[in-house]
Amino acid sequence: MSTAAGEARVTLSTSSVYPLGPEAAFEAAARLGYDGIEVMTLANPLTQDAQGLRQLSERFELPIHSIHAPTLLVTQRVYGTSDPWEKIDRSIELAHDVGAEVVVLHPPFRWQKDYAADFVEGVAQRESRLQMPLAVENMFPWRAGRNLQVYLPGWDPVPQSYANVTLDLSHAATSGSDALAMQADLGARLSHVHLADGSGSIKDEHLVPGRGGQPCAEFCRRLGYDGYDGLIAVEVGTRRRTPQQRDEDLAESLELARTNFALGAEQAAAAREA
Repeated sequence: MSTAAGEARVTLSTSSVYPLGPEAAFEAAARLGYDGIEVMTLANPLTQDAQGLRQLSERFELPIHSIHAPTLLVTQRVYGTSDPWEKIDRSIELAHDVGAEVVVLHPPFRWQKDYAADFVEGVAQRESRLQMPLAVENMFPWRAGRNLQVYLPGWDPVPQSYANVTLDLSHAATSGSDALAMQADLGARLSHVHLADGSGSIKDEHLVPGRGGQPCAEFCRRLGYDGYDGLIAVEVGTRRRTPQQRDEDLAESLELARTNFALGAEQAAAAREA
């Protein structure tokens, strides 16, 4: 599925239907009109299986646009290894195999000292050698009476030299960051978006966009105005929702992204003609 100039490319993360599997994500995305899928690589074997994912892509006529590498705490043994570079390399291989255009990954945990020591350089080397953008995601301090800095070289990718960054608005809420300022500071380095909302709680909430305190609509309008050509992946939590409520949440998220992106693109076109 392709989109016209000035239209957002909005994909659905398989994590948005968790604990249901990838097939449920493909089915919902196709039925609701999403442009593609982001696969969150988990212990579920299908999320690691290029052939199985290609079959789902063909069956539902939806491309797999991005792969989220297994860099979460709960995915420490995915691919049968605890070696983080091996897991990233496997994710890059999977992305190439399914035709994805970007791999999303988190920065190292502080206790992964050897991995963290050459993380920035290792990301850049792999992007060049393996011809796959690695979009490092913004995270947040862990709060337990005080802020615990658990990521190296840090949870904020803006001051780092990454060529590609994923901006997650739920994470921005948890960290107390200004998402619009991050968006402006990143400029062309912003190559991927996780669209969700948050109230500023100590928990990573992944609310439906518009139901928290993040400027989700304005963020999407600015993407459209700037001519952003990357992906907007909806990554919201629906675990405690009924099937009907889940559909409503996913449809509402898609509508907010598309409507506001288009409005920003229209504003940019009007400004050029003025």
